[in-house]
Amino acid sequence: MTTRTAVSKETIHHYIREGLLRKPRKTGKNAADYGDAYVRQVRLIKELRDHYFLPLPVIKKIMKEQKGQTPAEQASFRVQSEYLRPMERFFPRDVVGKDAFQESTGLGRYWLDKLEEWGIISACTDGEKRVYSYENVVIGRLMVDMDRLGFGPRDGYDPQNLKPISDFIKRYLAASTRDYLERNAEKLDSPDFYEKRGQFVELMSLFLYYLYRRISGDAAHDSQRKPAAPSETSI
Repeated sequence: MTTRTAVSKETIHHYIREGLLRKPRKTGKNAADYGDAYVRQVRLIKELRDHYFLPLPVIKKIMKEQKGQTPAEQASFRVQSEYLRPMERFFPRDVVGKDAFQESTGLGRYWLDKLEEWGIISACTDGEKRVYSYENVVIGRLMVDMDRLGFGPRDGYDPQNLKPISDFIKRYLAASTRDYLERNAEKLDSPDFYEKRGQFVELMSLFLYYLYRRISGDAAHDSQRKPAAPSETSI
């Protein structure tokens, strides 16, 4: 259990005493059954402690609320916990070189080259070295996880479908930035311009994130609707 969760036995017992975890089913005098669901719960507690610095009473409330969520909602929460870590912005994780990028993400060389060719992943050059930003590393990991979930080339999903999305965002940003600068050139000298620009980038990122979730949710909801019964006047 400690190997699968990176959490000590003493810490797990503490979580049980605090009511965050149920007692596992005993399979022997010094053995217990820790299933996959139990392992995920321990990892979630560790995630909330290590990356969000939440106290145990708050985590206990989160765990209680999560029990009422659907499996899809729980899976979504796990992905968000894995990737949305604001504190990591304080610790830049630039990766130098393709080999290091592959090791950090698990992405194969063929697909790394393809994603760079399509402009989905891009690297800066430092002399002869290729430097990949934290955002590029996350994109690489996301691609690997998508493939692992069954949304990859072997399953009939073509990653090149992501290229039009990337191209559209680039065109939109170029056009909107050009239009803004033409209308507000005098603001470039404002002391708080770059601070507000950074905030705007984060807000727009969240807007696109929640817009995709909303549209995806609407599509899933529509697909579950039963077709209306034909009326007497229908052809």
